[in-house]
Amino acid sequence: MRLTGVSRESGVTGLSVSTTLTNPSTRPGLRLPGRVTLSAGSQDVPIRHVRLGLVATAEPEDPRSPRRLVQYHQVPVGGRFVVPAGRRRAIDFAVPLPWETPVTIFGGVPVMSLRTGLRTEVSVDPELEQGAMVPVFVHPLPTQQHVLAALDTLGFVLRQAGLVSSRLPGVAQTLPVHQRLGYWVAPLYAGPITELELIFVTNSAGLEVLLWMDRRLSLTGISHQSISRFRIWHTGADQQDWVAVVDGWLRRAIDRHAAAASDAHWSARITESAHVSRSPDEPVRPGFGLGGTAGSGGIGSGGGGGDGT
Repeated sequence: MRLTGVSRESGVTGLSVSTTLTNPSTRPGLRLPGRVTLSAGSQDVPIRHVRLGLVATAEPEDPRSPRRLVQYHQVPVGGRFVVPAGRRRAIDFAVPLPWETPVTIFGGVPVMSLRTGLRTEVSVDPELEQGAMVPVFVHPLPTQQHVLAALDTLGFVLRQAGLVSSRLPGVAQTLPVHQRLGYWVAPLYAGPITELELIFVTNSAGLEVLLWMDRRLSLTGISHQSISRFRIWHTGADQQDWVAVVDGWLRRAIDRHAAAASDAHWSARITESAHVSRSPDEPVRPGFGLGGTAGSGGIGSGGGGGDGT
Protein backbone atom coordinates (compact mmCIF):
# COMPACT_ATOMS: atom_id res chain seq x y z
CA MET A 1 0.00 0.00 0.00
CA ARG A 2 1.32 3.41 -1.00
CA LEU A 3 0.36 6.69 0.65
CA THR A 4 0.90 10.10 -0.93
CA GLY A 5 0.57 13.58 0.51
CA VAL A 6 0.47 16.58 -1.86
CA SER A 7 0.91 20.20 -0.83
CA ARG A 8 -0.99 23.09 -2.36
CA GLU A 9 0.90 24.93 -5.09
CA SER A 10 2.77 27.91 -3.68
CA GLY A 11 1.35 31.24 -4.78
CA VAL A 12 4.84 32.76 -4.69
CA THR A 13 7.10 30.16 -6.31
CA GLY A 14 4.58 27.92 -8.09
CA LEU A 15 6.20 24.90 -6.45
CA SER A 16 4.16 21.86 -5.39
CA VAL A 17 5.51 19.05 -3.19
CA SER A 18 4.37 15.42 -3.24
CA THR A 19 5.61 12.85 -0.70
CA THR A 20 4.93 9.14 -1.27
CA LEU A 21 5.62 6.29 1.15
CA THR A 22 6.21 2.91 -0.46
CA ASN A 23 4.83 1.23 2.65
CA PRO A 24 3.63 3.38 5.59
CA SER A 25 3.60 0.40 7.99
CA THR A 26 6.89 0.01 9.82
CA ARG A 27 8.58 -0.63 13.17
CA PRO A 28 11.16 1.20 15.28
CA GLY A 29 14.71 0.69 14.01
CA LEU A 30 13.67 0.08 10.39
CA ARG A 31 13.98 2.37 7.37
CA LEU A 32 10.94 4.12 5.93
CA PRO A 33 11.26 4.22 2.11
CA GLY A 34 9.60 6.70 -0.20
CA ARG A 35 9.99 9.58 -2.65
CA VAL A 36 9.63 13.36 -2.57
CA THR A 37 8.64 14.91 -5.90
CA LEU A 38 8.96 18.66 -6.45
CA SER A 39 7.15 20.23 -9.41
CA ALA A 40 7.95 23.77 -10.59
CA GLY A 41 5.46 26.14 -12.20
CA SER A 42 6.28 28.80 -14.75
CA GLN A 43 9.64 29.76 -13.25
CA ASP A 44 12.80 28.11 -11.95
CA VAL A 45 12.67 27.36 -8.22
CA PRO A 46 15.95 27.40 -6.24
CA ILE A 47 15.81 24.89 -3.36
CA ARG A 48 17.99 25.37 -0.27
CA HIS A 49 17.20 22.05 1.43
CA VAL A 50 14.66 19.26 1.74
CA ARG A 51 14.12 17.66 5.15
CA LEU A 52 11.78 14.98 6.45
CA GLY A 53 10.51 15.03 10.01
CA LEU A 54 8.44 12.71 12.22
CA VAL A 55 5.72 14.64 14.02
CA ALA A 56 3.08 13.81 16.61
CA THR A 57 0.87 15.52 19.14
CA ALA A 58 2.46 15.57 22.59
CA GLU A 59 1.65 16.84 26.06
CA PRO A 60 4.03 19.40 27.59
CA GLU A 61 5.70 18.88 30.96
CA ASP A 62 3.34 21.45 32.45
CA PRO A 63 -0.07 19.68 32.62
CA ARG A 64 -1.84 23.03 32.49
CA SER A 65 -0.50 23.75 28.99
CA PRO A 66 -2.31 22.49 25.88
CA ARG A 67 -1.11 19.62 23.73
CA ARG A 68 0.77 20.63 20.61
CA LEU A 69 2.26 19.17 17.46
CA VAL A 70 5.97 18.47 17.92
CA GLN A 71 8.66 17.26 15.56
CA TYR A 72 10.70 14.66 17.39
CA HIS A 73 13.04 13.47 14.62
CA GLN A 74 14.35 15.07 11.42
CA VAL A 75 16.71 13.99 8.63
CA PRO A 76 17.97 15.87 5.54
CA VAL A 77 17.32 14.24 2.16
CA GLY A 78 18.41 16.96 -0.27
CA GLY A 79 20.75 19.97 -0.47
CA ARG A 80 20.90 22.96 -2.82
CA PHE A 81 19.54 22.47 -6.33
CA VAL A 82 17.18 24.10 -8.83
CA VAL A 83 13.90 22.73 -10.15
CA PRO A 84 13.62 24.11 -13.74
CA ALA A 85 10.37 25.76 -14.82
CA GLY A 86 7.74 23.22 -15.84
CA ARG A 87 9.92 20.31 -14.70
CA ARG A 88 9.98 17.84 -11.81
CA ARG A 89 12.71 16.68 -9.48
CA ALA A 90 12.37 13.39 -7.52
CA ILE A 91 14.33 12.47 -4.40
CA ASP A 92 14.24 8.88 -3.20
CA PHE A 93 14.76 8.34 0.51
CA ALA A 94 14.94 5.65 3.18
CA VAL A 95 14.53 7.42 6.52
CA PRO A 96 15.95 5.47 9.50
CA LEU A 97 13.38 5.42 12.31
CA PRO A 98 14.72 5.92 15.84
CA TRP A 99 14.48 2.89 18.11
CA GLU A 100 12.36 5.02 20.47
CA THR A 101 9.77 5.84 17.79
CA PRO A 102 6.34 5.71 19.52
CA VAL A 103 4.19 2.68 18.71
CA THR A 104 0.84 3.66 17.15
CA ILE A 105 -0.57 0.26 16.09
CA PHE A 106 -1.03 -2.84 18.24
CA GLY A 107 -2.73 -5.98 16.95
CA GLY A 108 -3.67 -4.15 13.77
CA VAL A 109 -5.66 -1.55 15.74
CA PRO A 110 -4.64 2.11 16.37
CA VAL A 111 -3.48 2.70 19.96
CA MET A 112 -6.09 5.16 21.24
CA SER A 113 -5.50 8.61 19.68
CA LEU A 114 -1.78 8.14 19.02
CA ARG A 115 -0.76 9.21 15.52
CA THR A 116 2.59 9.84 13.83
CA GLY A 117 3.13 11.57 10.51
CA LEU A 118 6.00 12.27 8.12
CA ARG A 119 6.26 15.96 7.23
CA THR A 120 8.27 17.33 4.30
CA GLU A 121 10.07 20.64 4.78
CA VAL A 122 11.28 22.39 1.63
CA SER A 123 13.26 25.58 2.08
CA VAL A 124 12.80 27.98 -0.84
CA ASP A 125 13.97 31.60 -0.99
CA PRO A 126 12.33 33.61 0.41
CA GLU A 127 9.96 31.30 2.30
CA LEU A 128 9.51 27.83 3.78
CA GLU A 129 7.15 25.40 2.05
CA GLN A 130 5.51 22.66 4.11
CA GLY A 131 4.57 19.54 2.21
CA ALA A 132 1.45 17.63 3.15
CA MET A 133 1.59 15.25 6.10
CA VAL A 134 1.73 11.53 5.35
CA PRO A 135 0.59 9.13 8.12
CA VAL A 136 3.05 6.52 9.36
CA PHE A 137 1.82 3.36 11.10
CA VAL A 138 4.36 2.18 13.67
CA HIS A 139 3.94 -1.42 14.82
CA PRO A 140 5.68 -2.72 17.96
CA LEU A 141 8.98 -4.57 17.95
CA PRO A 142 8.68 -8.27 18.91
CA THR A 143 9.87 -7.51 22.45
CA GLN A 144 7.33 -4.71 22.82
CA GLN A 145 4.63 -6.93 21.34
CA HIS A 146 5.33 -9.63 23.92
CA VAL A 147 5.05 -7.20 26.85
CA LEU A 148 1.84 -5.61 25.58
CA ALA A 149 0.24 -9.00 24.88
CA ALA A 150 1.21 -10.30 28.33
CA LEU A 151 -0.42 -7.31 30.05
CA ASP A 152 -3.57 -7.93 28.04
CA THR A 153 -3.55 -11.63 28.99
CA LEU A 154 -3.10 -10.75 32.68
CA GLY A 155 -6.22 -8.57 32.58
CA PHE A 156 -4.86 -5.02 32.34
CA VAL A 157 -7.10 -2.63 30.41
CA LEU A 158 -5.62 0.23 28.41
CA ARG A 159 -7.25 3.51 29.48
CA GLN A 160 -4.95 6.16 28.01
CA ALA A 161 -2.07 6.54 25.55
CA GLY A 162 -0.02 9.60 24.77
CA LEU A 163 3.32 11.27 24.22
CA VAL A 164 4.97 13.59 26.75
CA SER A 165 7.51 16.26 25.82
CA SER A 166 10.00 15.60 28.60
CA ARG A 167 12.99 13.49 29.56
CA LEU A 168 12.89 10.68 32.09
CA PRO A 169 15.34 10.93 35.01
CA GLY A 170 18.44 8.80 34.66
CA VAL A 171 17.33 7.06 31.45
CA ALA A 172 19.40 6.98 28.24
CA GLN A 173 16.64 8.64 26.23
CA THR A 174 17.52 10.00 22.76
CA LEU A 175 14.23 11.60 21.68
CA PRO A 176 12.70 14.74 23.24
CA VAL A 177 9.44 12.83 23.81
CA HIS A 178 8.49 9.53 25.40
CA GLN A 179 5.39 7.38 25.13
CA ARG A 180 3.19 6.50 28.10
CA LEU A 181 0.54 3.78 28.09
CA GLY A 182 -1.85 3.99 31.03
CA TYR A 183 -3.74 0.92 32.31
CA TRP A 184 -6.45 0.13 34.79
CA VAL A 185 -4.98 -2.52 37.05
CA ALA A 186 -6.10 -6.13 36.59
CA PRO A 187 -8.17 -7.61 39.48
CA LEU A 188 -5.35 -9.99 40.42
CA TYR A 189 -3.09 -7.05 41.32
CA ALA A 190 -5.67 -4.56 42.60
CA GLY A 191 -5.34 -3.28 46.15
CA PRO A 192 -1.71 -2.26 46.49
CA ILE A 193 -2.00 -0.22 43.26
CA THR A 194 -4.82 1.35 41.28
CA GLU A 195 -3.16 2.43 38.05
CA LEU A 196 -0.14 1.43 35.98
CA GLU A 197 1.76 3.43 33.39
CA LEU A 198 4.05 1.59 30.99
CA ILE A 199 7.03 3.29 29.31
CA PHE A 200 9.37 1.71 26.75
CA VAL A 201 12.91 3.02 26.21
CA THR A 202 14.36 1.03 23.32
CA ASN A 203 17.76 0.72 21.64
CA SER A 204 19.37 -1.70 19.20
CA ALA A 205 20.33 -4.14 21.97
CA GLY A 206 17.10 -4.39 23.92
CA LEU A 207 14.27 -2.79 25.77
CA GLU A 208 13.95 -0.93 29.05
CA VAL A 209 10.51 -1.33 30.62
CA LEU A 210 9.46 1.24 33.22
CA LEU A 211 6.44 0.43 35.39
CA TRP A 212 5.16 3.65 36.95
CA MET A 213 2.58 3.00 39.64
CA ASP A 214 -0.14 5.37 40.87
CA ARG A 215 1.39 8.51 39.37
CA ARG A 216 -1.92 10.30 38.93
CA LEU A 217 -3.19 9.43 42.41
CA SER A 218 0.00 10.79 43.96
CA LEU A 219 -0.71 14.17 42.38
CA THR A 220 -3.88 14.37 44.49
CA GLY A 221 -1.98 13.48 47.67
CA ILE A 222 -4.04 10.36 48.43
CA SER A 223 -1.36 7.87 47.41
CA HIS A 224 2.33 7.64 46.56
CA GLN A 225 4.05 6.76 43.31
CA SER A 226 6.97 4.50 42.41
CA ILE A 227 8.93 3.49 39.32
CA SER A 228 10.48 0.08 38.75
CA ARG A 229 12.73 -0.61 35.80
CA PHE A 230 13.39 -3.88 33.98
CA ARG A 231 15.61 -4.75 31.02
CA ILE A 232 15.24 -7.36 28.30
CA TRP A 233 17.17 -8.20 25.13
CA HIS A 234 15.85 -8.50 21.59
CA THR A 235 17.84 -11.69 21.05
CA GLY A 236 16.14 -14.74 22.52
CA ALA A 237 12.86 -12.93 23.18
CA ASP A 238 10.79 -15.61 21.44
CA GLN A 239 12.03 -18.26 23.90
CA GLN A 240 10.58 -16.52 26.96
CA ASP A 241 7.34 -17.30 28.82
CA TRP A 242 6.21 -13.69 28.65
CA VAL A 243 3.16 -13.98 30.87
CA ALA A 244 5.39 -15.38 33.62
CA VAL A 245 8.09 -12.75 32.99
CA VAL A 246 5.69 -9.79 33.12
CA ASP A 247 3.84 -11.25 36.12
CA GLY A 248 7.19 -11.48 37.93
CA TRP A 249 7.99 -7.87 37.10
CA LEU A 250 4.62 -6.73 38.37
CA ARG A 251 4.88 -8.62 41.65
CA ARG A 252 8.36 -7.27 42.35
CA ALA A 253 7.31 -3.72 41.44
CA ILE A 254 4.18 -3.93 43.60
CA ASP A 255 6.23 -5.25 46.52
CA ARG A 256 8.53 -2.21 46.20
CA HIS A 257 5.54 0.09 45.92
CA ALA A 258 3.86 -1.35 49.01
CA ALA A 259 7.10 -1.32 51.02
CA ALA A 260 7.59 2.36 50.21
CA ALA A 261 4.18 3.22 51.64
CA SER A 262 5.31 2.82 55.25
CA ASP A 263 7.99 5.48 54.75
CA ALA A 264 6.13 7.64 52.27
CA HIS A 265 3.12 8.69 54.35
CA TRP A 266 1.22 8.25 51.07
CA SER A 267 2.90 11.24 49.44
CA ALA A 268 6.29 9.99 48.20
CA ARG A 269 7.92 11.82 45.31
CA ILE A 270 10.02 10.17 42.59
CA THR A 271 13.63 11.34 42.39
CA GLU A 272 16.66 10.17 40.41
CA SER A 273 17.23 7.17 42.61
CA ALA A 274 19.21 4.05 41.82
CA HIS A 275 16.37 2.19 40.13
CA VAL A 276 16.30 4.69 37.24
CA SER A 277 19.95 5.65 36.92
CA ARG A 278 22.03 2.96 35.23
CA SER A 279 24.43 3.61 32.36
CA PRO A 280 23.21 2.75 28.85
CA ASP A 281 24.17 -0.41 26.99
CA GLU A 282 27.35 -0.47 24.93
CA PRO A 283 26.74 -0.24 21.16
CA VAL A 284 26.40 -3.64 19.52
CA ARG A 285 28.16 -4.70 16.34
CA PRO A 286 26.07 -4.73 13.14
CA GLY A 287 25.18 -7.79 11.13
CA PHE A 288 22.57 -9.69 13.12
CA GLY A 289 19.57 -7.50 13.89
CA LEU A 290 16.06 -8.68 14.67
CA GLY A 291 16.07 -11.60 12.28
CA GLY A 292 17.89 -9.43 9.76
CA THR A 293 15.15 -6.79 9.73
CA ALA A 294 16.42 -3.95 11.87
CA GLY A 295 19.87 -3.12 10.67
CA SER A 296 22.00 -3.67 13.77
CA GLY A 297 22.79 -6.47 16.10
CA GLY A 298 21.44 -7.82 19.33
CA ILE A 299 23.26 -9.28 22.31
CA GLY A 300 23.49 -13.03 22.36
CA SER A 301 22.14 -13.21 25.91
CA GLY A 302 18.85 -14.83 26.75
CA GLY A 303 18.33 -12.78 29.90
CA GLY A 304 14.70 -11.98 29.10
CA GLY A 305 13.72 -11.80 32.74
CA GLY A 306 15.51 -8.49 33.09
CA ASP A 307 16.35 -6.99 36.43
CA GLY A 308 14.38 -4.53 38.46
CA THR A 309 16.45 -2.48 40.81
